[in-house]
Amino acid sequence: MEDINIKQLTLAVRTIAEEKNLPEEVVLSVIEQAIAAAWRRDNGERDQEVRAELNINDGTANVFVAREVVEEVGSDAVEISLEDAQKLKEDVVIGDSIEDKFEVVSFGRVAAQTAKQVVLQRLREAEREVVLAEYEDKIGTIVNGTVQRVEPRVIRVELGKATGIIPQSEQIQGEFYSIGSRIKVFIKDIERDNRGPQLILSRGNEAFVEYLFRQEVPEMETGAVEIKAIAREAGRRTKLAVASTVPGVDPVGTFVGGHGTRVQAVMNEIGDQEKIDIITFDANNEQFIRNALSPAEVVNVEIDEAAKRAKVYVYEDQQSIAIGRGGQNVRLASRLTGYELDIETAQVAVEKPVDAKPRKNIEDSLMNAVEESTEE
Repeated sequence: MEDINIKQLTLAVRTIAEEKNLPEEVVLSVIEQAIAAAWRRDNGERDQEVRAELNINDGTANVFVAREVVEEVGSDAVEISLEDAQKLKEDVVIGDSIEDKFEVVSFGRVAAQTAKQVVLQRLREAEREVVLAEYEDKIGTIVNGTVQRVEPRVIRVELGKATGIIPQSEQIQGEFYSIGSRIKVFIKDIERDNRGPQLILSRGNEAFVEYLFRQEVPEMETGAVEIKAIAREAGRRTKLAVASTVPGVDPVGTFVGGHGTRVQAVMNEIGDQEKIDIITFDANNEQFIRNALSPAEVVNVEIDEAAKRAKVYVYEDQQSIAIGRGGQNVRLASRLTGYELDIETAQVAVEKPVDAKPRKNIEDSLMNAVEESTEE
């Protein structure tokens, strides 16, 4: 690739804009950045502040190099003395910026390559911006995608025009993603960093579960039932606190569905290894904490409002259920209720009512009856 001709560049602006489906001013600005980079490569120094202006109508380009007005010049490339600056502009003061103007006709080969690289890279970024702008209003919704690549830390998912990534923290633990498989993903955010914009997807966040339930529970749309809080450890367990606004409607039953069909539909999507506990929300914090720790039975709750902590007393045989595997049950219940929960063992002697007669369970009674009849 020999010298870049500025006239050719101006013609390229319209063609690229049409091909890439980008606004002309975006393409123009990209090419101006490239001209500035190429000029700096040929004539300037690295830390110079260079900008370019391309005139589409007559196919000319000018480069402007800014220099700061200082008392004592340390580097000619970026600074100019007050005396010299006043020759260019009378009312200039220390700290101002003066621009020198250069006309650009063409570039040498190396600078031309620099310009080409800048154009390609910036156009890719601009294209991604345009594509992602379409997804801006889809943030907070679930879309279908296809697994494109599986990398150690991220899963790349194709969503039609754009691709997004599921970072490790947003994946469901233990879930296997095979290339080409169709999956539902929650559009969490668009992150912009120096590598350009990136679509962040999730399957592991609370909102993913909420959205799935919204699709299964039509009563959420009508407002008859609602999810008050969710706590989730993706791939292991999710707790949902639900409430009903209509008297006589059982919120838990509504979410579970007849024969558990609704909850099963959600589990089919997130995987059977994740347990879902659906509990009744209660405006009374003590009762809410009791519900949140289910399936454990709670004897007593002492709440410290100021510290947002609560001591929860359970019988010894309920302790491991209340705490859960690896502390999971109590951890999720704490997140669900907003209180730091400490599980304590209740003393049986004080708490448990002592029956005068030991209660026989029904199997024992049956066995005894059978034995007696055989003896006779």
